[in-house]
Amino acid sequence: MLFNSYSFIFLFLPIAVFGFYRLGNRFNPKVSLIWLIVASAIFYGWFSPGFLLLLLLSIVVNAIIGKKLIAQKNRSLLITGLVFNLGLIALFKYAHFLAENVAWLLGTQAPTFKIMLPLAISFFTFQQIAFIVDCYHGKVKIFHFLQYCLFIVFFPQLIAGPIVQHHQMIPQIERPHFNRIKMQHIALGLSIFIVGLFKKVIFADNCALFANPIFEAAGKGIELTFFESWWGAIAYTLQLYFDFSGYSDMAIGLALLFNIKLPLNFNSPYKALNIIDFWRRWHITLSTFLRDYLYIPLGGNRKGTYQRQLNLMITMLLGGIWHGASWNFVIWGGLHGLFLMINHSWRTFRQKVLRHDLAISSWQARALSQLMTLFCIVIAWVFFRASTFAEAKQMLSAMLGMNGISLIQSLKSSLGTFTPWLMSHGVTFDGLFANELADLRQATAILIPLWIVVLFLPNSQQFLLSHTRLAQDFMLTMTTGQRLAWKSNTIWAIFIGLLGMISILCLAKASDFIYYQF
Repeated sequence: MLFNSYSFIFLFLPIAVFGFYRLGNRFNPKVSLIWLIVASAIFYGWFSPGFLLLLLLSIVVNAIIGKKLIAQKNRSLLITGLVFNLGLIALFKYAHFLAENVAWLLGTQAPTFKIMLPLAISFFTFQQIAFIVDCYHGKVKIFHFLQYCLFIVFFPQLIAGPIVQHHQMIPQIERPHFNRIKMQHIALGLSIFIVGLFKKVIFADNCALFANPIFEAAGKGIELTFFESWWGAIAYTLQLYFDFSGYSDMAIGLALLFNIKLPLNFNSPYKALNIIDFWRRWHITLSTFLRDYLYIPLGGNRKGTYQRQLNLMITMLLGGIWHGASWNFVIWGGLHGLFLMINHSWRTFRQKVLRHDLAISSWQARALSQLMTLFCIVIAWVFFRASTFAEAKQMLSAMLGMNGISLIQSLKSSLGTFTPWLMSHGVTFDGLFANELADLRQATAILIPLWIVVLFLPNSQQFLLSHTRLAQDFMLTMTTGQRLAWKSNTIWAIFIGLLGMISILCLAKASDFIYYQF
């Protein structure tokens, strides 16, 4: 079941919310807890009912291991838990990928078997790995099985995150009035959900109309022009932004309907001034997991510069392969590992050699830094989006001008003496978009305003959570003006209602969220 589907919006969600509060008024909180667990199981089973038993097995095994680790700190038991969880991912997500590569190394025939990937296995497994590690380190003192079940299966965050840690959610479930209706949570939760739905349906899905034909053409070996390839990569960069940002908003909004505050997972990452800053803003909970449960245990930055660089690369390579069993994801992770290594080295050079104060820089330097960061991000996204390495290579070749650069005919005479020189270096004057794979002129009119929204306007959390009592809970450090911030008044109700109506009318063809595949 998709968040952006009629069945979810008009059937599942109203029943889930109504039942939660109705039972909360008549019975004790445990009944509401069971209701929400069952509703979440139905939500998951709607996608893949066959894997409900696997999800239950994973929960029971980790709950038992967690209980034993709280009672006694046992390293062997912790290792057993890690092997169990990583073994599940290895079996269902990477077995075929590993078998293919072993067959290639041995020069034998590639395996024909294909194991179906359980939905959200990467998310609920990482969440449980963090939990048992925290139990081992004494960060969890006690927990109840039903609360733990909801912590794992809670449907707003089950499929594509955020990756929630126990201390961020279980204390909220333990509150005496957890299942009592709070109208501000309902109003704000619906507002955030609708804004996220609008981002997905109107922005992300329309960007896909321009990105998909370009990447599909590259996959078929069609030689793209310079501008076509860049427009395709830029369209996908925006598609992924609004797709993941929209999902993150919807998850937070849905959770608020049940009085649960999920952590922020997305904070204007394309405004980042460097790659370090980007990873503090993009998929924040995954970055936190990789830092706390992989980078720091490897030694972090405590064992010298060389070891820090190695730890960064290992962390990002594993972060890349976490997204999918493909060499493209490994390359994507490796590129970001390389970017981070260069970024940290440059910061060290500026501090120790140039004696620069990193907190002070001109607006020109910040603009150049942001542009360079975006360039690296877009290049890396090509590997993230491409289905094969050949497709990524075809895209990047065109983006680097290897297929030549085509300009519009009217410029041929305008450039005067530069025209022969340009033509001698592979520039033609056949038009910007030779293949006409998509209406890229229309794309220009859509993508440029979206970039203005992304780079210069406050994000949805800043609009919707500023100047409310929840702002501090979500650790927002930036706010919008008092007049623009969300309030439970008529003007905002009308505005959110219009966004909701537009989004609902455009739901004729529901599309998956990109992060559902991970």
